Amino acid sequence: MIISSRLYMLAFLLFSVITCHATHKNNYEIDQLLSEWIRETNDIKDSYNHLNNPIYFRLTAISNELLVKEATVEKKISLLIEKDLLKEQLQQNKISEINDISKIRYLKGLQIIKILYGKTLALDHHFATVSTLNEINKISNPNNYQEFSNIKEFIAKKSEKKQGFDLSEILGTNIYTSIIHSFVSLFTNSAATKQEKDSSIRNIECILDFTLRMHNDLNTIYFETVFLKKSNENMMQEIEKLFTDYTKPIDYKKSLKDCRDMDDWDAVRDQLNSYLEKMEAAISSKPSDSKVQRMRIDLEFPIDRLLQYITQYNAFIDQGSKFYEKFGIMLDSYENEQQCSSKIPPEYNTLKKGVTIAIEKFNTAYKPVEINGSKMKEVLYGINEYE
Repeated sequence: MIISSRLYMLAFLLFSVITCHATHKNNYEIDQLLSEWIRETNDIKDSYNHLNNPIYFRLTAISNELLVKEATVEKKISLLIEKDLLKEQLQQNKISEINDISKIRYLKGLQIIKILYGKTLALDHHFATVSTLNEINKISNPNNYQEFSNIKEFIAKKSEKKQGFDLSEILGTNIYTSIIHSFVSLFTNSAATKQEKDSSIRNIECILDFTLRMHNDLNTIYFETVFLKKSNENMMQEIEKLFTDYTKPIDYKKSLKDCRDMDDWDAVRDQLNSYLEKMEAAISSKPSDSKVQRMRIDLEFPIDRLLQYITQYNAFIDQGSKFYEKFGIMLDSYENEQQCSSKIPPEYNTLKKGVTIAIEKFNTAYKPVEINGSKMKEVLYGINEYE
């Protein structure tokens, strides 16, 4: 029996165990970041409400004073001027509040991008490990088993050249033509005794049963894993493009890969601080100017795209989890596992364990980010529907 794939499968299991803890921690960090995002946003809103309440109270008092008939013209003009100034202060406070919330959203979003990119990289390594297991195709082909090779050698020695025929190299490695040719050659060979034929069949019956039953399932697992790997590569491209759009307003030039490889996150923060200083200067001089509005929108738009990406990520993880649950069902479907336990290749059981670990990882380490329903509303709009 061929066992070269065992090293690949053991590597797959080892990688799964090593990365599971780290990725699970990352998932916790994202949930924590989202909670902090909501809490800090609410703290800012509470702070500005506390700042604005006395202004609203004074505006109410001014309105009441303006209704007093005995007030002089000078008094009324003074009150109207004060009223306009207070309204301007409220407007400036509102703009400052929006921009403070934008800062929080941007910084938390940047941290989430960093973690999600790490997750997609871990998934890429995971799928790369599995997809190198094109060796799993070998354990579903009897031509790769020593016992079956022995039968073919036995047939070749006993064959009658005038009556027999040889398969081409292509057909000789094909699971179906090879089995048919071997059976036909064995049973029509008059040089082999009945006992030799019976013994040959007993030696390979479990191998043939396993390979014929599991051939399609194992190939399905391989090709669908390749599909998942390709989908994850698309997710990586999406988040790399998202990072480019995300950092474009603050004039950061490096790619996400370079930023991560060089651990250049402090430089991103420095660029953000410079951008925020320009925004604060613009707010101080002309709080309602269109330039301030554009600068804020430039920060807000990629953050909204990040939330869209999280939705895509969640859908992909759900899909991957369902695929691996299906793989588990397929691998558990071999009916004669107990009867043929001594002949089943160890790679098969290793693969089963690997799929079980992968299912656990999709449910824990890679699980969808909890940002649906009320939490999504709070992150997007600062609305808590339970208040």
